Amino acid sequence: MTSSARLFRLPRVLCAALALLFAAALVQRVEAQDISGPLAQLTTNKYDDTEAALGALALSGSPAAAGIVSALADGKLVFGGTPPRVFIEGAGGALIDPLTMQPVTDAPAVKPVRVNNRIRRAIDAASGALSLVSPDAVKRREAALAVGRSRDEAALPALDAALAKETDPKVKSAMNLARASILIGKEGITPAERIAAVELVGAEGNQDALAILRSVPESAAPEVKQAAAAAIEGIERNLAIWGMAQNVWYGLSLGSVLLLAAIGLAITFGVMGVINMAHGEMVMLGAYTTFVVQEVIRTSYPGLFDASLLIAIPLAFVFTGLIGVLIERTVIRFLYGRALETLLATWGISLILQQAIRTIFGPTNREVGAPSWMSGTFDVGHLAITFGRLWIIVFALMVFFALLGTLRLTRIGLEMRAVTQNRRMAASMGIRTNWVDAMTFGLGSGIAGMAGVALSQIDNVSPNLGQSYIIDSFLVVVFGGVGNLWGTLVGAMTLGVANKLLEPYAGAVLGKIALLVIVILFIQKRPRGLFALKGRSIEA
Repeated sequence: MTSSARLFRLPRVLCAALALLFAAALVQRVEAQDISGPLAQLTTNKYDDTEAALGALALSGSPAAAGIVSALADGKLVFGGTPPRVFIEGAGGALIDPLTMQPVTDAPAVKPVRVNNRIRRAIDAASGALSLVSPDAVKRREAALAVGRSRDEAALPALDAALAKETDPKVKSAMNLARASILIGKEGITPAERIAAVELVGAEGNQDALAILRSVPESAAPEVKQAAAAAIEGIERNLAIWGMAQNVWYGLSLGSVLLLAAIGLAITFGVMGVINMAHGEMVMLGAYTTFVVQEVIRTSYPGLFDASLLIAIPLAFVFTGLIGVLIERTVIRFLYGRALETLLATWGISLILQQAIRTIFGPTNREVGAPSWMSGTFDVGHLAITFGRLWIIVFALMVFFALLGTLRLTRIGLEMRAVTQNRRMAASMGIRTNWVDAMTFGLGSGIAGMAGVALSQIDNVSPNLGQSYIIDSFLVVVFGGVGNLWGTLVGAMTLGVANKLLEPYAGAVLGKIALLVIVILFIQKRPRGLFALKGRSIEA
């Protein structure tokens, strides 16, 4: 053959090769998108066939697969006709072809593809497998976690393929964990592979890992069972420690609520010796002040909603403080030195305030919303911390130190401390004790109102809100030491943590009863509480 002939034939060879490659690619594409088999399995309405169809769809590579799986998850996948076909049910009951996503004109009678818990797990696995190759790393990680939760062996090939291409360390770690979760229960693997999977899952150390490790098959080798048992023991011990830490956090959160409710009572009870049974209603008035502020903002200034609590705090302080001064000037000042009459009078005032709120706002709970900066949760290890509770703790400490600074650094604080320690000596030095009493009662009521703003975020705003905290407030004050702010802080946090640590063992009711008995026995030994004030009239 001449060279010119060979040159003439070369383009034809290249064209034939390119055509062959194009045909192979086209065949591969058609094969990747040919999901007629899985669609036919979905029309049998048998759980085994549906599960197999989901596995095939996850590996098909068809762009229609994700829509079909999503429709099945939403209960929108139906089948019908002769021969039976699969459709997606759209708005108004219209049927859509799952391959073309075009409406079907000759719509037959249809019924939904059945779903149970096993199929839901298979749906999660298929959705995860389809998302494992997403360009978004966050979606890939979520997909890997979904595959791990499902533990579906059908997703293993797609997971291995995605793992081989993955470069993001966090996503790769999630994929390895998902793969280990599947291998733990998979038959036909070596003990070494299963032990490696057990160790990887055990390192996760959470409740999901515990459930996976407990699913090790009975047919597993003894060394595998031993490794799983050791991992389970380590996780349970770790979770017990974190569980106790979580209860301590809940206790600190409860303690901050008790501190807010009791700190105002501590100064009124300490300075004036008045048993104010209406103190809880000051808390309730503060919560309703928050409700009114938010209602005005919702209707007139919706853009200020995130600042609603910051607006409500000073308003609640002023409003409840004025109510407190009014109560002291019109009722309390005539009853000094008569403890029983004071108790009955303030209890009557509390009933009047409750009924007034019922008349104005009604007896039902009122909705108080949370600003965006108080919403959400974040984790510290296995410790779940809500922003709302965290901000309440911060707020309680801010109120505590602000009040402490007022008592230490201002003239009214100096006079309040003098009256607390020796009323007669303070009066002889020219201090107007009646004025100090009014300001003290107003200050304590104002702080209770600010406590109501905080409590509106974690409790129901109703006329009975204050009744839930009045007894605990007195308990905190007596336990910590009457009139001592540091005692109130330590007492509130101690009782809050102790209450939450007792609850898992004794229950909420018995735990509170046990705590009350412990406090009573403590008061028998230390009648003045943890931190007793010093002063001639006090010691007398």
